[in-house]
Amino acid sequence: MMPFLSYEALCLIWFILLGVLLVGYAVLDGFDLGVGSLHFLARTDRERRLFMNSIGPLWDGNEVWLVTFGGAMFAAFPHVYATVFSGFYLAFMALLFALILRAVSMEFRSKQSWWLWRRGWDGAFFFGSTLATFLFGVAVGNVMIGMPLDAFKDFAGSFFDLLGFYPILVGVLALCLFAMHGSIYLYLKTEGELQQRLHPWMWRTFFTFLAVYVVTTVYTLLNVTTAIENFDRAWWAWGVVVLNVLAVANIPRAIHQHRPLYAFISSSCTIAALVFLFGAALYPNLVANSLDPDASLTIYNAASSRTTLEIMLIIAVLGMPVVISYTIAIYWVFRGKVKLGEHSY
Repeated sequence: MMPFLSYEALCLIWFILLGVLLVGYAVLDGFDLGVGSLHFLARTDRERRLFMNSIGPLWDGNEVWLVTFGGAMFAAFPHVYATVFSGFYLAFMALLFALILRAVSMEFRSKQSWWLWRRGWDGAFFFGSTLATFLFGVAVGNVMIGMPLDAFKDFAGSFFDLLGFYPILVGVLALCLFAMHGSIYLYLKTEGELQQRLHPWMWRTFFTFLAVYVVTTVYTLLNVTTAIENFDRAWWAWGVVVLNVLAVANIPRAIHQHRPLYAFISSSCTIAALVFLFGAALYPNLVANSLDPDASLTIYNAASSRTTLEIMLIIAVLGMPVVISYTIAIYWVFRGKVKLGEHSY
């Protein structure tokens, strides 16, 4: 069907496409998860409603990227999908619970005016957003250090083995990163007194992120030595490291100049660069075997058949423009400052 592409090339293309989908999800759903983790800092019921309405028309569309990522992983790399789910089963159930809880809380929160009702759903929205973000980070941390796999490629540890120092550190980094991303987005979408009060939030979340980012980077370089092995062979990847540092450095500059859109773009570039560096550190592995590195699941030994990869690539070429167009259209329609109306959350 595609004789001009080798099987190895198809595997690499799908590895890159998974990275693109992960970048899309992390950038887009990152800010609305961040808004959820900042939800309890709102002072009044009106402010909490504004927070929810700033992401209300967008959050479900953002999660399409996660669903697409999961579907692509299942079809392109089924062995990895099976191994990851066997290892992260309880964590994935907790993640699913968190995502459902935050979705339900947004829909139910303003249906009644009782104080206890609304505060209860506020708590659910905050908890679901925070838990989901933390679990995403823990998963990334575990993939970075590798997972113990048996001879059948099944997870050979327990749930609590996943909660080591490094995965928890990466989970905290994800929380700080998305909180910063969310605070910048909120500043973009609000106006008046609330917007002015959000300005210090951007500074606090940025410096908190910066501190955890530095600690995580230093720990990774000292203790996760496989993270930079590929950079010796692909020297050009260091350019992304430089761009990542510049993007992080540009965030406070943009905040100081009162250019929130510029800060949001820099924050998005920071997330995209971190996802790229995550992929560069993994390649060619998708799941590194901490017990026997030679028995790791790679993009080549865990991929589907050539026919499957070819058919999926055709579907992706036809479908990705639709997803991107839909995303652009939704953001264009709901551009501007958030307002409260009769049918608002």
